[in-house]
Amino acid sequence: MRRGEGDDALWLFGIHAVRDALENPARRLKRLLLTPNAQQRIAASVEAAIARCGIEVETQDPRRFSAPIDPGSVHQGAALLTEPLAWGSLEELCALRDEADAPRVVLLDRVTDPHNVGAILRSAEVFGARAVIAPQRHSAPETGALAKTASGALERQPYLRVKNLGDAMESLRALGYVLIGFDGEAPISLDAALREAAEAPLALVLGAEGPGMREKTRELCDALVKIPAAQDFASLNVSNAAAVALYATRDPKLDA
Repeated sequence: MRRGEGDDALWLFGIHAVRDALENPARRLKRLLLTPNAQQRIAASVEAAIARCGIEVETQDPRRFSAPIDPGSVHQGAALLTEPLAWGSLEELCALRDEADAPRVVLLDRVTDPHNVGAILRSAEVFGARAVIAPQRHSAPETGALAKTASGALERQPYLRVKNLGDAMESLRALGYVLIGFDGEAPISLDAALREAAEAPLALVLGAEGPGMREKTRELCDALVKIPAAQDFASLNVSNAAAVALYATRDPKLDA
């Protein structure tokens, strides 16, 4: 997704992504482009955004949609220029709230595909992760493609990009988290590791498909685990692995 009108500004596109961004009071809105059909579909969200910040709708001909969206992207007649969300510090997001607090966070090492990260944000929201954390470099930035795949989760699920992933892991350890790294060649299964750490705050660390985690990231993990597969050659992509990991480590209250 192309940047525009300010170094940090970005275009979000698609009905769900634009609607949820318009409904998010934390968003700083700059421009809103809608076809008549799209405006009709999200009329209530548009009215709320206009009332909140006075943004004007720029009506677009569906045959000549003028937002600078990458070729091939499906905008559904809706595009919004906005600034990235500010989620605060890692310590603020991930601090334990009481002695019984056992949150889950996801750390991504070199996961650059926005579609994978968008899918991970959806799973993180569904299973109640406190945050998804990635390095500023060699990760998927907040973009329209990521937001569209996240289908609204980007507005509600903290996605924190940090200067140094290793430092973030050390900070989480200092807060009391157990760092579990996922590696298809690991000697123990996720279930076995959870028998020892299920009541602790957990940081689930996943690497890019293919190269996996960097060596430094692996070294900082308290345990390396695998998701067992029925066949030796079977594997999950990173977004599916994250969903399985989040489900396996979910808060028991979700089962009530």
